[in-house]
Amino acid sequence: MNSRTKILLIYTGGTIGMQKDLNSGALKAFNFSKLLQKIPELKQLDCEIETLSFEKPIDSSDMNPSHWISISGMIQSHYEAFDGFVVLHGSDTMSYTASALSFMLENLAKPVILTGSQLPIGDLRTDAKENLITAIQIASLQQHNKAVITEVCLYFEYKLYRGNRTTKINSENFNAFCSPNYPALVESGVNLNLKSDLFLTNDDSKDLIVHTSFDTNVVILKMFPGMSESVFTAILNIPNLKGIVLETYGAGNATTDEWFIKALTQAIESGKHIVNVTQCLTGTVNMGQYETSSVLKQIGVISAKDSTTEAAITKLMFLLGQNTPPNHFKTVFETSLRGEMT
Repeated sequence: MNSRTKILLIYTGGTIGMQKDLNSGALKAFNFSKLLQKIPELKQLDCEIETLSFEKPIDSSDMNPSHWISISGMIQSHYEAFDGFVVLHGSDTMSYTASALSFMLENLAKPVILTGSQLPIGDLRTDAKENLITAIQIASLQQHNKAVITEVCLYFEYKLYRGNRTTKINSENFNAFCSPNYPALVESGVNLNLKSDLFLTNDDSKDLIVHTSFDTNVVILKMFPGMSESVFTAILNIPNLKGIVLETYGAGNATTDEWFIKALTQAIESGKHIVNVTQCLTGTVNMGQYETSSVLKQIGVISAKDSTTEAAITKLMFLLGQNTPPNHFKTVFETSLRGEMT
């Protein structure tokens, strides 16, 4: 590690930034300007750490695109001064933020690592210290004076994942996240085991471009046996709706009832973008593999392939926000932009 490596720690809110009041037992926000006092182990890292915090830290359940823009703005305004960025974030929507940031930060040549914890930083059994220390250490990794990691990642419980490949799978265990369709990039044990062949590589000669436009006129709709025609068509006819992420069965299958196909066809013909993502934790959409998905392919439904729902919905909002031409939208969506699909 380069002793001059500078890391910016950005606190947005979440459990990791809380500590228990000894008198009342209530959780309260931690003063990150006193971070080194609270976690003296950070002094052993061979890097300089500076902190920046949301003026009003939020629970991640309140996270929305305006906050993504704030985070990306902090990264952009400090991009030249720092070698890496660690974003402290509540775990509930961390995968959505990681996915969104990956699309927003084009030509990223430095690490942006999101992390958090299941227990507050001051708790006796907290997972916060290990997550924070290792996330900073990984963000500090350099080779030939260049960052080793050049993408948006998520670190939790001894594993570094590509951020837009993750999903939260547990609300109680420390092992709260998984990357169902892409291996971990780094595993932390006695040593850091880097899987360098899995990393994204970017051209560091290109300037960072930060995209800040999202269109939130979208919805996630999960298929289930017995779905009502009136409910389904009502959702598709929501005023100003532009895109739907449809969570289907298995390899992208759905009912072949005439009303269902008719509703989707009318939605697509009216200019709405229908994205097919599987409900399964692992695997990929393969429209046409079964008869129940062949018709979806024929009418122009977009395949999210092996993307997570979090990546699919943020990518949909992102591409709509970029005013992607309708005649190119399907092609662009089905192309991997930041390693979010295979």
